[in-house]
Amino acid sequence: RPAGLNLRSLLTGGETLGAELGDFVQERLGVEAREIYGQTECNLVVGSNSNFFPIRPGAMGKPIPGHDVRIVDDAGNVLPAGAEGHVAVRRGDPVMMLEYFNNPKATAEKYAGDFLLTGDRGRQDEDGYLWYVGRSDDVITSAGYRIGPGEIEDCILRHPAVAFVAVVGVPDPVRTEAVKAWIVLKDGHAGSDALVADIQRHVRERLSAHEYPRHVAFTDTLPMTATGKILRRELRARG
Repeated sequence: RPAGLNLRSLLTGGETLGAELGDFVQERLGVEAREIYGQTECNLVVGSNSNFFPIRPGAMGKPIPGHDVRIVDDAGNVLPAGAEGHVAVRRGDPVMMLEYFNNPKATAEKYAGDFLLTGDRGRQDEDGYLWYVGRSDDVITSAGYRIGPGEIEDCILRHPAVAFVAVVGVPDPVRTEAVKAWIVLKDGHAGSDALVADIQRHVRERLSAHEYPRHVAFTDTLPMTATGKILRRELRARG
């Protein structure tokens, strides 16, 4: 822990907190990184805190008491543990919006059955932990598989040459989309065909075969919003 730094806790949100970053915070700052999740339409509804339950690296946490957060299908039906679907919050939540101002169509489209759809994809395990897959718009469809960028990004970040990474889908004539990784390298490393092959091997050895990036591009920076969210749509537009 840096001298003079007296942190009691640290909250993180806006992007998935991968295991790599969580370990970094614990080692360098001496506190656990507690992930929180919500959105403007329905504020803080999921979190992680080891005072109440063990933190599972890579998981968003569990629903905060008083909030009914589930994984549902397109019709708003609750899905079984382990199934991927929409991250959704049951109607009537005290932090849920009433409506989009003067936009009843958008308000209606935000709901499915008894649930508000957050626009995120995820899954919930048998112990109630929620795992983020990606924004619905960011999920990659490749050879019949639905692939979330978060798990791949977390895996690539564990490669010793990688500082930052963003994963997107790019058009592919055979697979519909192929996985592409945009990577910012750490100081002292240079992009090369050998490094591309090593990063691809690194992912193939740790994740499913269909998740490894068939395309890798090195860049100096990643496009981000003012709040630090990666602008994946800009990377998709680059091809």
